[in-house]
Amino acid sequence: MNNRQSNPLCNPAFICLLLALATLAVYYPVHNYGFVDFDDSGYFFENPHVLTGLSWHNIQWAFTSAEDANWHPVTWLSLMVDADLFGTGAGGPHLTNVLLHTANSILLFLLFLRMTGAIWRSAAVAVFFAIHPLHVESVAWISERKDVLSAFFGLLALMCYARYAQAYCGMRNAECGTQSERIASDKREAPQFAIGNPQLFYVLALFFFACGLMAKPMLVTLPCVLFLLDFWPLQRFSVPLRAGLQRIVIEKIPFFLLTGAASAVTYIVQRNGYAVVPLSVIPLDARIGNAFVSYARYIGKMFCPMNLAAIYPYPGNWPGVAVFLAVVLFIGVCVAAFAMWKKYPWLLTGWFWFAGMLVPVIGLVQVGEQAMADRYAYLPMAGVLVIVIWGIGEFCLAWRPKRAVILCLSVILFIACGWRARDQVRTWKDDVALFGHTLAVTKQNYLAELDMGFWYSKTGDLKRALACYDEARKIAPDDPTALYNVGNAYARLHDWPEAIRNYQRALHDLPNQPDVMNNLGFALAQNKQIDQAIYWFQAALKLNPDFANAQNNLGSALFMQGNYLDAAKAFYAAVQSAPYDARFVVNLGDTLVRMGKKTEAAECYQQALQLEPDNQAVRNKLQALGPPPVK
Repeated sequence: MNNRQSNPLCNPAFICLLLALATLAVYYPVHNYGFVDFDDSGYFFENPHVLTGLSWHNIQWAFTSAEDANWHPVTWLSLMVDADLFGTGAGGPHLTNVLLHTANSILLFLLFLRMTGAIWRSAAVAVFFAIHPLHVESVAWISERKDVLSAFFGLLALMCYARYAQAYCGMRNAECGTQSERIASDKREAPQFAIGNPQLFYVLALFFFACGLMAKPMLVTLPCVLFLLDFWPLQRFSVPLRAGLQRIVIEKIPFFLLTGAASAVTYIVQRNGYAVVPLSVIPLDARIGNAFVSYARYIGKMFCPMNLAAIYPYPGNWPGVAVFLAVVLFIGVCVAAFAMWKKYPWLLTGWFWFAGMLVPVIGLVQVGEQAMADRYAYLPMAGVLVIVIWGIGEFCLAWRPKRAVILCLSVILFIACGWRARDQVRTWKDDVALFGHTLAVTKQNYLAELDMGFWYSKTGDLKRALACYDEARKIAPDDPTALYNVGNAYARLHDWPEAIRNYQRALHDLPNQPDVMNNLGFALAQNKQIDQAIYWFQAALKLNPDFANAQNNLGSALFMQGNYLDAAKAFYAAVQSAPYDARFVVNLGDTLVRMGKKTEAAECYQQALQLEPDNQAVRNKLQALGPPPVK
């Protein structure tokens, strides 16, 4: 019997089990973590469409929504499934992220095992992918469901494409060569695969690619990765036939059409959502410099994953020396990859996998205010891991160090990597841990100061909140977001004139923001300026017709004016937008009482008690209506 086959450690199923256990060991603590108010509110715990689970109405919303300047319906659907299965707590979504990351690690192993037959090299790539600290953000942050989900579908697409290519070549052995010839340089036995229907695998690859794009459009460069895999390890370019090359190009056209459609939709949604930063704010030369420096920083954090942060502030302009060295590094690796493509083909595939997949998020089209983000390296990192692991493999084949030395060093690296990742997981425990860590490892971090101030404000520590906002304004004095948050802090202090002043200043520099309009209207209403408050609530609802809080606040303002009919309409709209919120149902019931509709009011109070059974105030209101009329 073959020694490899008799060794259980070489069994792919056993390696998959070890991958799953290693991933769960690193990420197990997140099941006890809560939400962080860093997009999690919009993605889950304050999103009525997500909280009410899968329904036809919510599915329609998922495919038509441009919430948070993104179009990713598959991500919304997955979060709705979480709400149906696990309820509205954070444990379920955290668990789903971990399971998806585990599946991605296993898929990456199986993908390279299928294409190369190199079991240990494929396993090493997958292990580092599973437990690398740079991936913690994508897994431990519920809002990054789109990252792990799009990677899941992307890897399924690559797996199906590899099977398509192998099945096609298997049917044309005389032209394509045998699988063992294609991986001879790895000195490994190729896994056996069945020759199935190539067209089926091709269609599945297209389907999974489309799903991945609808989870997160960062996959737009995946068709280029298919060309790289054709070069190595599939070695389809070695076919000395013009027709073969023509087929390789033509079969990518549907993938590029999907890429074009996803890119157009994404750009339109992000531009309309004011997420795309104009060139007047960050000039092109600054973007190009930051792009090259970011490539170098990503590589540095892969090899030394220290000082990882949720937010990396944009530096403005990097020093010329830093940009020059980053450009030299980038061009140097590109030249080396092309110069050594015959001897080390994995270098070309790995490098351009990494560099190409980062193009959509490298900052040439700047979305948001971050210079880079750990989550952007989630799938691109696999390319660098291939270079490192296959390079180490070539070294071992050439110098033949003792197997015990290799094993000990590997175990030490795996443990160190997992230990560092587990430590990084703790920084996502809650808001104060996350933003406190971010401020500790970065400088001049305007966004982190704002987020830390928001957390202090939410917990009632308004003195510290205002101190954080002051720091943010020192770093970026012209940014209106700090003014909005300062207004929120003064609103909590019931200093309505100061709150109104800051909201108005924020709206002057940041128009068309429903949240700011709604909060300004609320402050005006509290300051007895009802007509102006109604104007701003209506303005917010023109921009976001499903804004439940604005609908409720409009109803309250109309109620204060004695306009009960229009108030009831506004409260009813709020209930329709957020049927899980008992406050809106109670407000509708109170209005119906004023209108003399006690039967309908009683129904509202009963509905509110179903949502909040322990609400004694609502029970008292229901009892005050007396017994229902006898029918």
